[in-house]
Amino acid sequence: MTAMNPKLIALDWGTSSLRGFLMGANGAVLEQRGSPHGITALPEPGTAGFEAAFEALCGEWLDRWPALPVVAGGMVGSSQGWREAPYVRSPADVSRLAAEAMEVPTRRGLSILIAPGVLSHPSGGAPDVMRGEEIQIAGALRLHPQLAERGHFLMPGTHSKWVDVRDGRITGFETYMTGELFAVLCRHSLLGRLMPAEAAAPEVAEAAFTRGVEAARHSRPGDLAHQIFAARTLGLTGEMPAAALRDFLSGLLIGQEVLSALGHSAQADTPLALIGEEGLCRRYAGVLQRFGAVPALQLGNTAPAGLFHFAIAAGRVAAAGEPAR
Repeated sequence: MTAMNPKLIALDWGTSSLRGFLMGANGAVLEQRGSPHGITALPEPGTAGFEAAFEALCGEWLDRWPALPVVAGGMVGSSQGWREAPYVRSPADVSRLAAEAMEVPTRRGLSILIAPGVLSHPSGGAPDVMRGEEIQIAGALRLHPQLAERGHFLMPGTHSKWVDVRDGRITGFETYMTGELFAVLCRHSLLGRLMPAEAAAPEVAEAAFTRGVEAARHSRPGDLAHQIFAARTLGLTGEMPAAALRDFLSGLLIGQEVLSALGHSAQADTPLALIGEEGLCRRYAGVLQRFGAVPALQLGNTAPAGLFHFAIAAGRVAAAGEPAR
């Protein structure tokens, strides 16, 4: 660690976890640390809990480099977070995020700059929000600037996001509660009673998942409420092993998400990039291919690059060849 020359501490602070990145020039990650202390799992309630979680993760870094700037993104800026950073309306880029960021003081005497989320409210439609994904988008655009002019992003997860970007700005997005709906149906509905804890053999699981995707692909509007009952009846009749019912349901829900999102998109010629956990992105990429929409890129975790980009826009660190403001 003696050869390190860090420029920034960046925090990706979500609901269930906290990740810290010690970053050097040009956004290189010098060291990474993780903690289970997301905003709903703090060591103690309230401000003291945020302070304790921050100190446990970053105290050693700050003891050594006390002048390092600190930025944060994610649910730490929500109404349940350390300090609320209100949503900015789309279209929004990283400069807008920096201009609307909020600062929270720490007992060390330094302040943490917290990124706001983004609100999309299309005319005649319901509002939609993101918090944390905007930083990942900023990172994707920093790493792949060719996507800034016109890009389309899929960010699968508990609440999947399908995001449109024009000229470096988030212009609109849609959220699908696919992951949460899957968890609720498995744990708190009649469907889950036939689903054992053990997983199916890989080839059996894949066949069940594919059957769910194909059911979604050939469905009509409004079919989902009927189709999900098959996750029970296929098991009751012995047509599908009980251990594979979860995979069938996953394929059905992801397939319905992709069917809907592609149907809403008017961007058939726009590059589609996936951002997120590698295994889940790979699974979505396979579904997209079945629907004839091959993703151009799978980007993994772009949050560190996005936090560094946010810090540059806020003047907390310098871009290459420029002094910090």
